[in-house]
Amino acid sequence: MRLIRLGAEPSAIGADVRAALTACGAGTEVLGGVALTGVQPPDCPVPLDAIVVLPKGVLVIVGVDLPDPAVKLEAPLGGQWKIDGWPLISQDGAANPATEAVAAATAVAQRIQAMRAEPLPVSTVVAVGPFVSQVVQPTSDLNRGVRVLHPKPSTLLSAARELATSSVPCTADHAMKLLAILQTTGTPPDAGTLLAEGFSDAVSPDLAAASTMLIPKVHAGHVLARKRLQNKVPMPYLAIGALVAVLLFVWLVVAVSGDDKPADATPEPSATAPTTVVVDGTTFVPKDVRKDKDCQAQAFGDAKAWLIANECGELQRATYETSVQGKPVTVMVADLNLLDSPSATAFHKVVAAPGSGGVNGLDGKPVENAAFATGVKGSHVQLAFVVWSGGAGDAALDPIAKQALRLPATR
Repeated sequence: MRLIRLGAEPSAIGADVRAALTACGAGTEVLGGVALTGVQPPDCPVPLDAIVVLPKGVLVIVGVDLPDPAVKLEAPLGGQWKIDGWPLISQDGAANPATEAVAAATAVAQRIQAMRAEPLPVSTVVAVGPFVSQVVQPTSDLNRGVRVLHPKPSTLLSAARELATSSVPCTADHAMKLLAILQTTGTPPDAGTLLAEGFSDAVSPDLAAASTMLIPKVHAGHVLARKRLQNKVPMPYLAIGALVAVLLFVWLVVAVSGDDKPADATPEPSATAPTTVVVDGTTFVPKDVRKDKDCQAQAFGDAKAWLIANECGELQRATYETSVQGKPVTVMVADLNLLDSPSATAFHKVVAAPGSGGVNGLDGKPVENAAFATGVKGSHVQLAFVVWSGGAGDAALDPIAKQALRLPATR
């Protein structure tokens, strides 16, 4: 990883963050990417200890200085933080320091989107210190892409590998643009330097726009072999083949003209639904689908409140099954067709926020403690919920949730 220091870290623990990132060294042997320390991008509400731009994601690192070292820190996003069982009292009256950190990460993501830079997942890391032995986070917070940790090389490395999981790696050219919009001073590294840090040198295809069906690959050797066989077919066989084709055509004409049955007596076989859908090498087996015109009736939380106040044309949901490390996984995807693109963007901001609700599963109940991902395209908002079959989700299922956004919600 390449380190670029733009200013002083705004927190005392920021020095530990910088030391942990420095320990990675240059190049891709440990991690790769570029870290901007002491940076405050335009429109970001607070200065940041670091922004780490990786080939498959962006980490926004915000330092939080605790009053004392802790053995155990309980750090929910939406509740009271506790240090060794005692409530953490904030000077500004905030419920917890993570609120500011999530707001900063959201501002960074919005700037990247507004400047039309390479679309990479933006995740939040809250670095706490002076020392914390154990951090406890709710599973739902982990699924939202937020990590609270004491910054060491090992913990930051684990967070980077869990959170930076984009299926379309960032190219060196796009990384230059991304770094240019995040740092307000200096010049981003050149393409050669970024290639050495693991960014790709060619534009990867936009897999999100491509069909996710797995199509068998036809090898050129097989095609050439068939051509050779065709070239060696003797003329008598060709004549026999032509005669058979003529006889078959005549038989079909007679059969069709002499058929007195109604047109619908023998229905044509319908195309069967695909038995599997493959996204980035992960196989998903379609199960059930459902369409609803009343979107708000199938929603809950802040998402339901927004849908009550705004128009929604249709909700489509589908369930799939897959497996991770040999364990069965249940996936639900939902597609909401809203009034227009601005409406979709507004609803996406609501539903993507931690604890803001979502849509129910096909059984009419929320998919609780699920790995969660969201996307927006035109007037459509996509949601994906992933859990271990019969249980809850965890951070290991985050990549599956992001892949599931590209699954069709209908068949």
